[in-house]
Amino acid sequence: MSKTVLISSTSHFNQLLGSSKIVVADFYADWCAPCKAISPIYEQLSAQLSRPQKITFAKVDTERQKEIAQTYGVSTLPTFMIFKEQLAVSTVTGADPRKLSDMVKRLAAEADSDVSSGFGEASKSGLTWLGNKLPKGYEDVTDQVDVRGLDLLNADSSLGNARVLFDVAKPSTLGIGKGKEVSRKGGSEKDWIESDTDEQLMLYIPFQSTLKVHTLHLTSLLPNDTDEQADDVPMRPRTLQLYTNRAHVLGFEEAEDVPVTQSITLQRQDWDENSGTVKVELRFVKFQNISSLVLFVEDGDGNGDRVRIDRLRIIGEKGSKRELGKLEKIGDQAGD
Repeated sequence: MSKTVLISSTSHFNQLLGSSKIVVADFYADWCAPCKAISPIYEQLSAQLSRPQKITFAKVDTERQKEIAQTYGVSTLPTFMIFKEQLAVSTVTGADPRKLSDMVKRLAAEADSDVSSGFGEASKSGLTWLGNKLPKGYEDVTDQVDVRGLDLLNADSSLGNARVLFDVAKPSTLGIGKGKEVSRKGGSEKDWIESDTDEQLMLYIPFQSTLKVHTLHLTSLLPNDTDEQADDVPMRPRTLQLYTNRAHVLGFEEAEDVPVTQSITLQRQDWDENSGTVKVELRFVKFQNISSLVLFVEDGDGNGDRVRIDRLRIIGEKGSKRELGKLEKIGDQAGD
């Protein structure tokens, strides 16, 4: 007998999310050939890895449960979503058996070791660390960052480069004294950035496809055993200026003459002290069809002259959202 739960309603799905630590959900449709092709593999994983109240496998028919599909922004089939303690922490789209199997087996290993130290932690499970919960209906789209085109101005070259900001792993200093200067995995690499000659940073972020950007998750870990007002202690960002669809990074003087898409002032109470992360909610109507972002950290919160950033996650939608009746199939092979 199959251990997979067929979702019958929105309330049924919400009840399942509340009763199992981890839920793996298969969003499918009867007309979707790739969904049918990968279904036996999904059922095999369900039979092997289902554990009462720990890991539950579910199937969501997007034709019958349109409200659930719309809530979680499902726009391609099949889509597999991982929920941990009722939060969506990872997604696999398309009929890719290896990717699905790897993701679920890593998750099962996490459940066995009872790892629970952050939203979507990746250090042991391979899942993306998000720093904070996702807003309903949106997903982590940081994988669309074109890391080859990143540009970062006024960064301390002795620390990490721009790419470390988009690392899927939990920041290496989280949980061992926030912001304490330890090398990642005992090596020489530092997985965060700090400003160099003053508190300002200018980061250019190009994307591989146009996005709708809803929220930024910005992580900045400070030492928890040091006076935050000391001059030699790095600060968290305070004033942010965001520019959209630029062809290249802006110079600091050039930014003064370019219209700002949104200006944001962060308050101390905005930061989650457990994860060192702030949710930067954007004026969504201004962040449609975005091909690049420029993030200008104008100043920091404190008396120092250095600003520190550990992680940056981009939350939103990939491309234009499709009507549910026109869901895209991924994974068709010739002759299907």
